[in-house]
Order: sequence, then C-alpha cells, then structure tokens
Amino acid sequence: MAYHDFMSSLHKRTARDYVARVLERPKAEVARIAKQFGRDYWDGDRSTGYGGYTYDGRWRQVAGELATHYGLQAGQRVLDVGCGKGFLLYDLTQVVPGLEVQGLDISEYAIAHAKEEVRSRLEVGRAQALPYPDNSFDLVISINTIHNLYCFDCDAALREIERVGRGAKYLCVESYRTEEEKVNLMYWQFTCEMFCTPEEWAWWFKTTGYTGDHSFIYFE
Repeated sequence: MAYHDFMSSLHKRTARDYVARVLERPKAEVARIAKQFGRDYWDGDRSTGYGGYTYDGRWRQVAGELATHYGLQAGQRVLDVGCGKGFLLYDLTQVVPGLEVQGLDISEYAIAHAKEEVRSRLEVGRAQALPYPDNSFDLVISINTIHNLYCFDCDAALREIERVGRGAKYLCVESYRTEEEKVNLMYWQFTCEMFCTPEEWAWWFKTTGYTGDHSFIYFE
C-alpha cells in the first residue's frame, strides 16, 4: 500500500471561503438535503452541493495519471465505486481506448443523468455490498466516497473493494492534520461521516485488510 496523490491539483482549483459556507444556510438543513444525493446535490444550488455537475473535462488529467501509473491497457476492467455521473470513467475510456469500465453509485439521480457514452456501464448500488464476484477488476478506484459512510459501512466497503479487485486499487478520502483543517473540513463538507486523521485512516486500512493505494484531500 502506497500514497499516490492524483487529486490535489484538481482539489486546489476551487477557492473556498469556509466561514461564508457555514454561515450561508443552516448546516443541518443543507446536510439533510445533500445526503439525499438527488438533484439538489448534483444540479441544484451551490449551497447544497455541486451547483451543477456537468462534464467539462476536469477529470481528464486524473484519468491520464491513473492510466499511466497503473499501466492500464485495452481489455482490462476498471471499477469506480462512487462513480457519480461517470465523468472519470468516460475520460478513462478516452485515454485508454478499449478499456472496460464499470461504475456504481448510491445516487439514482446521478446514474440517470450520467455521461451518455458510459451510462449503460453504471448502476445504482452500495459500496458496502458490491454486486460483483471476487477478483473481478484489474483496477478498483473510489474517490471522495468512502468517507461518506458510517464507520461500520466504511469497514464493509473497504473489505468489498479488496474482495472484488484482482489487481491495483486506489482510493481518495477527506482527512485532516490540524485543528484548523478539521474545522475547515466540518465547515465545507455536506456528506462526510468519517472525520479521520491520516493515522486513523491507516488503522482502518490495516484493520480491513485493504492493500491498495490511497491519498488524502485536506482543507487547508
């Protein structure tokens, strides 16, 4: 298991006013709305989610780095756990023509409004109960998803990712190193349930037997 950062360059493109975010609307109200993972979260107002999550090529760099690092080739199978609208999977198919992709997300809205080119390869489901046989995928990825689960579901999801992957695995989760980053994370997030330091995440990885790579997003 190794630390590989594919996400910081994308994460840092967004300017964040943490205090304004938490004062904009009651946090409990927007969290309840966001956790439905429906239209309000994906394509509604910015105060309850993405504020309109449309394809703009932002994932192409991440796709290229993943393909290069893991040596992806045509015919190999990749699973994205928490795929949203499938934008990263689509970009992976453009970077590596012939790549076989599969995506799963808890959001019926996201799957229904996914990138048309990959929509048939996406399905609604839960990370803690992946509907795939053992050793099904050459690469399993999960970006900004596992931290949205309660600890017992996080445990199950990590074990499931390990189970269905026959090769490489990579996940990215939110974390914090200082009290300032912890507060910023709490102010900014809508759906996070696992507020863990890197050391705590390492404990979860060891406890669940997760052997893949990982990286963290910090709210600095």
